[in-house]
Amino acid sequence: MEKWLSLDKRIETVKENCKIIREDIEKAACESGRSAADVRFMAVTKTVEPVLINAALEEGIDLIGENRVQEYLGKAPELHLEGVEKHLIGHLQKNKVRQIVGKVDMIESVDSVALAAEIAKRSALAGITTPVLLEVNIGSEASKFGFPADRLEEALAAIAEMESIEVRGLMCIPPMSEKKEENRQFFSQMHQLYIDFSSKIFNNINMNVLSMGMSADYREAILEGSTLVRVGSALFGERIYR
Repeated sequence: MEKWLSLDKRIETVKENCKIIREDIEKAACESGRSAADVRFMAVTKTVEPVLINAALEEGIDLIGENRVQEYLGKAPELHLEGVEKHLIGHLQKNKVRQIVGKVDMIESVDSVALAAEIAKRSALAGITTPVLLEVNIGSEASKFGFPADRLEEALAAIAEMESIEVRGLMCIPPMSEKKEENRQFFSQMHQLYIDFSSKIFNNINMNVLSMGMSADYREAILEGSTLVRVGSALFGERIYR
């Protein structure tokens, strides 16, 4: 969405995009043998102004995802969040855990056992249990965070011993590719991991969320079994960094 458009036009475009994305989700879900109700639609709000986020919420969006702790905490008072689920989806540093635990409903980007331990510790101090997803570095990229696929079982076993934290599923950001076949290959691998570990019995592990697919590839992710897609630029337009 171009930054020089009027605010009214930008709000109108967000609402139009919301309808388009919902239609895409429904079509992809149907093609995958599921219904649209089986796939959560997350509005990713990184760098997005509160007025535009609220416009999306008015269209019935009930799940938002923010990348940065400070940005979320700064914007939250201006957002109409009653009945809205909030997730932290960006890389989380251990020294920021105390600021966000209890402020969001889920932390999707747990990428180390040490981070999980800190979340468990802070959650226990707050008297709550924090749902999390484990981030998988499915493309084995040095530039990305996440557990290598072959270390996932080891991580789950360690986190299963922790109290005040519950693993609800997996998430990933696959390597960037313009070839849909390559994207689907990584999503297929993630879905298989999700199925495999959903069937294993661990304490504090209750997998029912597979978060994968963003603006450029959420259709392919749904076709390969995603239960939650994280959509930002396709909904709000290209990010405007300040």
